[in-house]
Amino acid sequence: MATISDISNEFVRNEIEEYIEQPDERGQLITTFAKVRPEMQEIAAALIDGAHHTVDELTQKVLEAGAEALEVMDDGLIAAMRIVGIKFRENFIYVPEVLGCARAMKAGMKHIQPILSASGIKPIAKVVMGTVKGDLHDIGKNLCIMMLHGAGFEVIDLGVDTKPDEFLAAVEENEAPLMGMSALLTTTMPNMAVTIETFIDEDLRDDVRIMVGGAPVTQEFADEMGADGYGKDAMECVALAKRLIAEGVEASG
Repeated sequence: MATISDISNEFVRNEIEEYIEQPDERGQLITTFAKVRPEMQEIAAALIDGAHHTVDELTQKVLEAGAEALEVMDDGLIAAMRIVGIKFRENFIYVPEVLGCARAMKAGMKHIQPILSASGIKPIAKVVMGTVKGDLHDIGKNLCIMMLHGAGFEVIDLGVDTKPDEFLAAVEENEAPLMGMSALLTTTMPNMAVTIETFIDEDLRDDVRIMVGGAPVTQEFADEMGADGYGKDAMECVALAKRLIAEGVEASG
């Protein structure tokens, strides 16, 4: 069983020890980083610190040295964003810090995306994502989108203040089997239910799996409104998306 001392990068070790409080999440991250090469841990540390120039330089350096694009993305960038997402969820960091980390993530991904595109790897599935009508908050949604991209999904981002018919049109137009809705305000949460009702009214509810999330959203609320799943953070969003797609494949098979 991996321990915190198996992680070679001191910055990453300190981040996990200081900020990751839930035992299951701490254990998962320790297991992940204990297997990661020092070069990838260095990229992860720079991303967590929001140092986008450093992430840019290190990513280019390891790719030129022969590292696989998927290794850099999974072990360096996405692993780091898992820590960032937890810190944001638990209010250890706030919007400015998250934006800095997101900028660092993009700095690394600009080197990786062309390689992945050229390799011909097909997306797992299409996902329509948006913040519901009346809500202009998008930091959490954007974290989820970055993680979904990294996990191999094609994401159609509808932005903020998304009306029910806009969700509906995007799902139909893109033939997306999965959709995610976000809300940060208790006053906009009911619009999630309204959107689901719109799909029911148009006889399209069975064509798409719907996941929901956001600070005030709970599993109970998700169940009551008829969503297919709830994710409390970006990591759970990705895990949920993979599970819902797998269930859909099983059902159609």
